Amino acid sequence: MVEEQEIFEKVKESIVEALGVDEEEVTPTATLFEDLGAESLDLLDIVFRLEKAFGIKIPRGGIQQDIIAAEGMKEDEVLVDGALTALGAQKLRERMPEVDAARIYEGFRVDDIPTLFTVQTFVNIVKRVLEEQPRGH
Repeated sequence: MVEEQEIFEKVKESIVEALGVDEEEVTPTATLFEDLGAESLDLLDIVFRLEKAFGIKIPRGGIQQDIIAAEGMKEDEVLVDGALTALGAQKLRERMPEVDAARIYEGFRVDDIPTLFTVQTFVNIVKRVLEEQPRGH
């Protein structure tokens, strides 16, 4: 099993390469958009680099689809008109413990979820995908 520190180092390297930022700026709590200046297209670049570095496939469709699938819920239980319900906010806080819980609230726009992403978010995503992979891959 890949250790979290090893995952962090590869995530950091991918972010440094994709965004052209200094290594010192890439800390677990750094937000991709606010702290590191990422734009939407940069996320695709980062995901591509992570898939290549780890030999994995990161599902598209975002964390919101991940929550719905993982919890076995109907979409309208967690989302209404593109915004989180109270239950949706609770589930997102559980799925993204690295994010300040006060930033995730009922009515939060699903399209804004990427603005919450930290370096640790990507570490957690990679870790989850690696854990879900069948052994021997």
